[in-house]
Amino acid sequence: MISRRKFVTALSALPMSRFLGFASSTSGSLSASASEPGTRDFTKFVKVAIGTGGHGHTYPGATVPFGMVQLSPDTYNDGWDWCSGYHYSDSSIMGFSHTHLSGTGASDMLDFLLMPGTGPTKLEPGSRQNPGQGYRSRFSHEDEIADPGYYSVLLRDYDIRAELSATERAGIHRYTFPKSDSSHFILDLVHSFSNTPVLWAYLKIVGNDTVIGGRSMKGWAPGREIYFAMQFSKPFVKSEIVSDGKPLNASVREAIGTALKCLLHFNTGDRETIHVKTGLSGVGDEGARKNFTAEIPDWDFERVRRVAREKWNAELSKIRIEAKNPRHQKIFYTALYHLMLAPTLFDDIDGQYRGMDGKVHQLPAGAHNYSTFSLWDTFRAAHPMYTIFQPERVPDFVNCLIRMAVESPAGVPIWPLQAKETFCMTGYHSSSVYAEAYVKGFKGIDFTKLYVPLRRRAMDDDYRGLGYYRKLGYIPCDKEEESVSKTMEYVYDDWAVAHIAKAVGATEDYKALIERSKNYKNLFDSAQTFVRPKLENGQWVEPFTPTEMGHSNKWRDYTESDPWETTFSVQHDPAGYIKLFGSREAFVKKLDELFTTSSQLPSDAPPDIAGMVGQYAHGNEPCHHMSYLYCYAGVPHKTQARVASLLEMEYDDQPDGLAGNEDCGQMSAWYLLSALGFYPVDPVSGNYVFGTPLLDRAEVDMGNGKKLNIDVQRNSPADIYIHSVRLNGKDHSKLWFQHADIVTGGSIEFRMGSEPSRFGMDEDALPPSLSA
Repeated sequence: MISRRKFVTALSALPMSRFLGFASSTSGSLSASASEPGTRDFTKFVKVAIGTGGHGHTYPGATVPFGMVQLSPDTYNDGWDWCSGYHYSDSSIMGFSHTHLSGTGASDMLDFLLMPGTGPTKLEPGSRQNPGQGYRSRFSHEDEIADPGYYSVLLRDYDIRAELSATERAGIHRYTFPKSDSSHFILDLVHSFSNTPVLWAYLKIVGNDTVIGGRSMKGWAPGREIYFAMQFSKPFVKSEIVSDGKPLNASVREAIGTALKCLLHFNTGDRETIHVKTGLSGVGDEGARKNFTAEIPDWDFERVRRVAREKWNAELSKIRIEAKNPRHQKIFYTALYHLMLAPTLFDDIDGQYRGMDGKVHQLPAGAHNYSTFSLWDTFRAAHPMYTIFQPERVPDFVNCLIRMAVESPAGVPIWPLQAKETFCMTGYHSSSVYAEAYVKGFKGIDFTKLYVPLRRRAMDDDYRGLGYYRKLGYIPCDKEEESVSKTMEYVYDDWAVAHIAKAVGATEDYKALIERSKNYKNLFDSAQTFVRPKLENGQWVEPFTPTEMGHSNKWRDYTESDPWETTFSVQHDPAGYIKLFGSREAFVKKLDELFTTSSQLPSDAPPDIAGMVGQYAHGNEPCHHMSYLYCYAGVPHKTQARVASLLEMEYDDQPDGLAGNEDCGQMSAWYLLSALGFYPVDPVSGNYVFGTPLLDRAEVDMGNGKKLNIDVQRNSPADIYIHSVRLNGKDHSKLWFQHADIVTGGSIEFRMGSEPSRFGMDEDALPPSLSA
C-alpha cells in the first residue's frame, strides 16, 4: 500500500524527490509542455517501476503499445502479488518469458521462459530463498534499467548482462557473456503461473540455431494455445531436449510431452553477445516464424529498441501536459503508458488469428484481432479514454469483441484471453463497450451482426443468475453466489444493451431493457438505506451488517466489495436512485459516510478491496465513479474536494505507487481522466462529469488533426474548486458535457479558486440520468 499524505500537504507544491525505482537510460528536464514540438521525448517521464511493488501487479519488461509480446523478467510464479510474474521486493530472477498480464488479480501466461547461464546446467529454477539451487540468478535494482520498449539487468550469479526489446509480435534478447566454455540457455516450457498444468507441448530443434514449438495450458484461460519460433544469432555447439526431468538421447531433435525443456550450449569469449529473437503466434509455429522474420529481419537490437521507443513516444505525445509538480508528470505519463499495455494484439502478420471457437480465421484487410480485455474493470474509464485519444483503434477493438461474440461458444465476451473465455468477474460489460461506441458515433461497426448474440445473453441465456433476474427482477442470494453485485451489474448491462437494441430498431426490446435497468430498486432497503441480499421468497436476509461479504457458508453476496460500496454502484440513473433515499440531503449524508466510516473489513474480505478511504476502496474498480456522484445531488464542491484528495493520496511515483491492481489500465485511466478534470460516470451515455483538474494545461490529440485544449487558471495548488468553465469558447454552467462537444476538437477553460463557488449549483446544471 502506498504511503499516505495529509491532504493539506499534498495540495502544496511538493519538492522533487529521488525516484526509488529502476534507472532510466535517458535523462533530461522534467517538462512536458503542451506547446513543445513533436520531437520531444515523452518516454523519459515514464517510470516503469510504478506498480511493480505493493499490489500493483505490473511488469517492468519490454513491449510496444498494445503489443502481443511482453518480454519481461519473472522473479516468482506463484502468489497473488506475482500475477505479472514480477515483484519489486524480489532479489533474484528465474528468467525472461514472453507473455505477461499487466496489473491483473488473476494470472496466466509467462510463456516460453528463457534463461542464460554459465557453469553446470540446472533444470529447475530453485527457490527465492536459495537461488543457487537452480538456474535463477541474483540481481540488484541498481543494475536494472527499464524504459518503454527496453529492459536490462545484470544477472550477478553469471555476470551476464541481459537486454530485451520488442516489436508487436516478436521479442529480441541481447546477452553479453563472460569468457566461458560452459555458457548455455535453458528454454523452459513447463514454467507457468502457479504450476499450471500443461495439456500438451512440443519442441523441435531446427538446424543449429533455431527452436520451434508450442503448448496448451489448463489455466485461467483453459485450453489456450500459444506457439513460438526462436532463433539464435550464434549456432549452438550442442542441444539437449529434456522431458519429465530426463535428458533425451542426443540424436532426438523433437519431442511431445507435458514437461519439456531444452538446453542449448555455447562457448563464449569475453564480452561476447548472443542475440535471440522470438516470434509468437496463436496460430502455429510457422506463423511465429513469419512474425519475427517480418518484424525483426536482422540482428540489429538497437534498431528494434529505437523503433519501440519511437512508437511509445508517438502514443505518449498524443497528450501533452503542463504541471508544475514533476511528480504529477511522472505519474501521468506512467499511467498513460500502463493504459496502452492492453488490450494486446493477437493475430499474425498475414492476418490469420485463432478465434474464440478454436478455429483459425482470416481477418479483413486492415483489421486486427486482440486479446486481454479486462472488461469488468476497463469499461469504466479505460475504454472511454481510448475513445478520446485512440479513436482510430476503437472500431478495431469493438469489431474484435463482436467477432468474439459471434465465434465463441460462450457468447458475448466477459474476460477473453488468447482466444479463450476466462469467465472472470460478473456481468457482461462488453455490452458497455459496444454501446459507448454506438452512442459516440464510431463508424465501421456492424451492430446488427452483434445484436443476435447480445440479445441472446440479455433475454434468453440462463447465465449466472440471469434467469432469476428476468423472473424476479433481482437474483436471490439463496440461489446464486454474489447475487447482489450480479443484480446491480446486470442492471447496467440492460442499460447498455438497450442502446444497441435502439441502434438496430428493436424498439420493444429497447423499452423492456430500459425498464429493467431500474431493477436496482429491488435490492434497495429503504429502512437500512443499503443495497442488500434478498431471498427468493422476497425477504431480506438477516442479520445484516454493512461490511459483510455475505452470510452463506457457500459463497459471498458481493463481488470484491461489500454493502457500502455496492450501495453506490448505480451509474446510469443516479437521479432515480437518489429519490430512494428520500432526499438529496439524505443521499449526500450517506455518501459522506462512505468516505468517513471505519475502514475495518471482515477477515474474509478479498485483498482486492484496497486503497481504503473509509469504506470507499479506490484500489478496486466498482468505486471509481463514486466521488463524482455528489454532482448529481447538487453539491459539486464535494466531488471537487474528494477527487483532488484521491489524486494525491491514491497514486505515487514509487514502485508501490498504485493503491490496488492496475487491472489492464483502469486504475491509470481514472487518474488520467480525473487529472484532466472530468470522468465518464456512465460511459454508455457519452457524457463526462466535471471533477477538478490537477494539471495546468493539456493538449489532447483527438485524431484527424483535431485537438482538445484544456487550460486551468489557478493561483496555487490549493485552488481545487471550479469557479467557472468555458467550453469551446462559451460560458458553460453545467456540471457535464458530451463527447460530441469535443470529438472534432475543442477547448475547456477552468477558472479555479480555494473556496467552493456557486458553479454547478443550479438545477439545470445537474448531469443527465435515466430518470431525469
